[in-house]
Formats: sequence, structure tokens, C-alpha cells
Amino acid sequence: MEVLSSIAEKYAQKYTSPEDAVLAKINTDTTATHPQAHMLSGHVQGKLLEFISTISRPKYILEIGSFTGYSALCLARGLQADGELHTIELRPEDADTCGKNIALSPLDKKIHLHVGNALDIIPALPYEWDIVFIDADKTGYISYYEMVMPRLSKTGIIIADNVLFHGQVLEETIKGKNALAIDAFNKHVAADERTEQVMATVRDGLLLIKKKDQ
Repeated sequence: MEVLSSIAEKYAQKYTSPEDAVLAKINTDTTATHPQAHMLSGHVQGKLLEFISTISRPKYILEIGSFTGYSALCLARGLQADGELHTIELRPEDADTCGKNIALSPLDKKIHLHVGNALDIIPALPYEWDIVFIDADKTGYISYYEMVMPRLSKTGIIIADNVLFHGQVLEETIKGKNALAIDAFNKHVAADERTEQVMATVRDGLLLIKKKDQ
């Protein structure tokens, strides 16, 4: 199911500020060579992530699911001068590509790449997170969410990607473990009395979550 028409997506790209040279190269190379290139955040979503980061000026960002480094570089644009972005990638081949791509940017000194299982790595990172971007295995979303919530800063934001899961969550009967996991995650967040959220129909869906004002 096509959630966002290709015509609307091309129109949005036309009127979104262009990628810089590094991001354009990552986009082109990933699209041309990676068998799962659809996982790339891409131009419009990447710019939105950059906007969120530059507006909020985070000190610490956590990214769960690095892929080829595109979204990490977008989010890192808003970091404070002494800020850090920690990105976690399970697959060694993607982590290797991500590391090489990040090295192309002057932001590379602010980005720390961790290779392995996020559930093992996150507890070892002693930070309060201002932005958390969840874009990893869909069956792990609830676990990641619950793991980072206690360490989300008062004004922090969690951004979960693929919350429409290619339109499969819109079907009358949801099938497939990933679509079922995303639907369960969306319901889990909606029922969480600690937070409030908004679902944006950008690309494959983004769920923006923050703690309720006390």
C-alpha cells in the first residue's frame, strides 16, 4: 500500500531545502548499492530531523539503528558545541559503511558509533537524552522505548520511525510480525499516561513523543 503518493513525495522534495554534498553522496550510494535502500531516511525526512535538532539544540542524542549514517548526520547538525550523538548499529557491514560515511563530514568528532545489540549498549551509556531516534528492528520498539524513557530529559523527544510500516498497519487485518509489532508499539505509546505524542505522515510515518508537562 502506498501511504504517501510518489507525486506528493517528489513535490515535497522539490520544495525542501537541498541536501549538502555529503548527504547527497550517501543517498546516491545507498540507493545504488544497498539491497535495503528503502530504509534510508532520505531527503525530506532527513531535513525534518535536522529541523527538530537545530530547534531543540540537544546536548545528547541517541540513535537506535544507524543504517548508512544519513539520519545521524542530519540529527547531529543541531548539537550543542560540546554535544554528542551516540548511534547503535547491530549489523557489522552497515556499521562499517556508516563509519566511513560519517568520516566524510566535519561533524564526525561529535558522533560515536557503537556496534552490537542496543539492549546491551544503551544501559552502558550514562547520559540523559534530549533526542532519541528509534529506527531499528520493529519487534524491539517497545523494549527500546521503555529503556530510554527513564533517561529522557524533561524537554526531550523520542522520534520513532516507520510507524505506518508501508501502510500495513492500516489494513483491516494486520499481518506479519513487523507490522503487528509496530501496531502494538503505537498502541503502547498511546496508552502511556507519562507522555503525549503526535503521528506525522512523513515518508513511512514518524511518531514524536514527549513527556507531559508537569
